[in-house]
Amino acid sequence: MSIISDSLKRIKPSPTIAVTQKARELRTAGKDVIGLGAGEPDFDTPDNIKNAAIRAIKKGDTKYTAVDGTPALKKAVIRKFRRENKLNYSTDQITVGTGGKQVLYNAFMATLNKGDEVIIPAPFWVSYPDMVLLAGGKIKIVKCTEQEGFKLTAKKLKKAISKRTKWVILNSPSNPTGAGYTKKEIQSLAKVLMRNKKIYILSDDIYEHVRYDNFNFFTIAQISKLKNRTLTMNGVSKSYAMTGWRIGYAAGPKDIIKAIGKIQSQSTSNPSSISQAAAVEALNGKQGFIKKRSNAFKQRRDFVVKSLNSIKGISCLKPNGAFYVFPSCKGLLNKKTKLKTDTDFVKKLLEKENVAVVQGSAFGLDGYFRISYATSMKNLKKAMDRIKSFCESLG
Repeated sequence: MSIISDSLKRIKPSPTIAVTQKARELRTAGKDVIGLGAGEPDFDTPDNIKNAAIRAIKKGDTKYTAVDGTPALKKAVIRKFRRENKLNYSTDQITVGTGGKQVLYNAFMATLNKGDEVIIPAPFWVSYPDMVLLAGGKIKIVKCTEQEGFKLTAKKLKKAISKRTKWVILNSPSNPTGAGYTKKEIQSLAKVLMRNKKIYILSDDIYEHVRYDNFNFFTIAQISKLKNRTLTMNGVSKSYAMTGWRIGYAAGPKDIIKAIGKIQSQSTSNPSSISQAAAVEALNGKQGFIKKRSNAFKQRRDFVVKSLNSIKGISCLKPNGAFYVFPSCKGLLNKKTKLKTDTDFVKKLLEKENVAVVQGSAFGLDGYFRISYATSMKNLKKAMDRIKSFCESLG
């Protein structure tokens, strides 16, 4: 008899973390590997945020805090939602976790019963399905094509809904495609959801501030009558380059927030007190650097998209936000190249040219691969040259 639980057998390790780890191992072995797999800004955490953490340490703010966030951080989150999204919440509608991932995991663990369905548009962030499965729910994947901009349509949403549907996940701008939903697109989805009063919406807004070309960001609770059925998740990791600080937060219905806190009280308890102090400064402090960094990401995006579209057999949409592109490699999957799948493409690219990317099938859509351009232009130029060389070598 295996000691490993049946619930753990339902899930697999994160493919993006696996690719990043593989790149690290190859570098340690002396290989000149360019890793384009990690979803992590290469910028440093701003000094005012670091200094807030140092002050907290010196002040002795090194003890346990309230399980689901300090009063100061909850107040900062409330101000953020009011200032940026025109949404009003009370402190008992806010939860803080050890990264956005924990907030999402807690939400599913706290709300899903056996057989409950969660609608997940594909391409999707790799952890959504596994978190649902670990919580005992069922996943319903809705494939969103390149022709649809990799976005869920009202028609497909309506068709996917069943009597067992409990949650619908929306992620804008998206990981892995960078696609952002317009106000009109969100409102069309909201119309469908308004007619289905038992369904809750999980809005993953973690890339809210990483957007380009004057793309206007809207979150569904802001522009619909679904606020009382929406859990809006965000965090400081992407916008403030604080991935290692591990702070995520969410706002939503009081009963869900209370249940999330109950789960957290019996798992990790509170997030780091020092990280919470830093997050208060991040949300309350100067915000001007966010736009400057988005402009830098935009330059990288433009370069990468142009470079990829110049390669025979590769095509790539220009995303609205985040720091990913999701190019198609379907034109190179044939008998001549001896590549059958996107996984074959990714493995050979790493083997031949030492460039680490993630296969599209890991995100629920075959024939594509994800590139994170959250790295230097120097690395991106080398990587694009290597990808072009690899594709040309296929004949």
